[in-house]
Amino acid sequence: MAKALDGIRVLDLTRMYGGPFGTMLLAELGAEIIKVEIPEAGDGVRNLAPQTEGQESYPFVILNRGKLGITLNLDSEKGRNICKELVGKSDILIENFTPGVMEKLGLSYEQLKPQNPGLIYASISGFGQTGPSRSLVAFDTIIQAMGGLIGVNGHPGSPPTKVAIAIADFLGGIYAVIAILAALQHRSKTNRGQLIDISMQDCIWAITAIQYLPLYIMTGRAPRLGNRMIEVTPFNIYEARDGYIVIAVVTIGQWERLLKVIGREDLRDVPEYRSQFDRVKHIDTIDSIVEEWTRQRTISEIMEELRSVDLPCSIVPDFGQVADDPQLASRNMQVEVEQLISGKLRVPGSVFKMSETPGDAAQPAPFVGQHNAEVYSRILGYDSEKIAGLQSEGVI
Repeated sequence: MAKALDGIRVLDLTRMYGGPFGTMLLAELGAEIIKVEIPEAGDGVRNLAPQTEGQESYPFVILNRGKLGITLNLDSEKGRNICKELVGKSDILIENFTPGVMEKLGLSYEQLKPQNPGLIYASISGFGQTGPSRSLVAFDTIIQAMGGLIGVNGHPGSPPTKVAIAIADFLGGIYAVIAILAALQHRSKTNRGQLIDISMQDCIWAITAIQYLPLYIMTGRAPRLGNRMIEVTPFNIYEARDGYIVIAVVTIGQWERLLKVIGREDLRDVPEYRSQFDRVKHIDTIDSIVEEWTRQRTISEIMEELRSVDLPCSIVPDFGQVADDPQLASRNMQVEVEQLISGKLRVPGSVFKMSETPGDAAQPAPFVGQHNAEVYSRILGYDSEKIAGLQSEGVI
């Protein structure tokens, strides 16, 4: 089946999580990804746990599916010249070095633009290419903090808490992909490439500020709300007799149906509870009323009563239950890849459900330098003798 990005070649100079996640998405959509790694050592994620029985990093396999893996020493002049040759044959370059590194290597956008005016050059970094923090080393937790997310995450009165997954890294990759797709559309009209500057701090701030900036501007506060929502109530995780349950009530109709289910229709015409704007002012009282009802019932009983009147609710499954969720299974959100070294491994499926050009997630990840011969011969025209010589010199 045709793929949306067939014919698009990406030179992937990223490592760790964010950049490789972005290029993984482009690979699912059909782009040819040439993943460039340090000779022998490879991407640092290759050393992360858990390791498969074949001693491959499982996270690396997930993040680098469907890519062509080559090695190239960018610290050597020959390596940098080869990189420039590859740039001349590519549509997109993606890198996530600390700002200034690529410029020192002679591989910045301005230095490469004359060689390939149509090049789309995406840089992902902690704080972006400009500003007083641009040169700071950044990891996901630092960016979650500096983007405002950790400060508002967690329960009232508790220590600040990071989001469990590396959301800053992954958002950097996602926003980069969106910008790349937009840049490809622009290039199709103008034949001009461009520089894309993605700051992970910008990404975290952008999603956090949607809900918290208005509250801060209006009240001067940005409190930690735990499992509550800023704008609506009841919207929380409530204790049941045998566990916990999520209840999310947003509309007036849902509020009125909830009151009927819990036997509190006497509150329906109380002015303090009439609108969401009013109810949020009394969030503690409302949560207490709802939880008084949930604590007397099992999760199963609550789910049956709420769903019978079409009220949004959910159990709080553990990760294993989600991994076995029949809804996710029905949408092929786990697939198998056949790794040359480790055999069959389960990985997340593609979110790109498209009628003409669906995403393809079931592709293996390369071992270090697996595609050196293929890429250097097919794309750059090197013969086997030259490739062997570059390998013996430590250039590839």
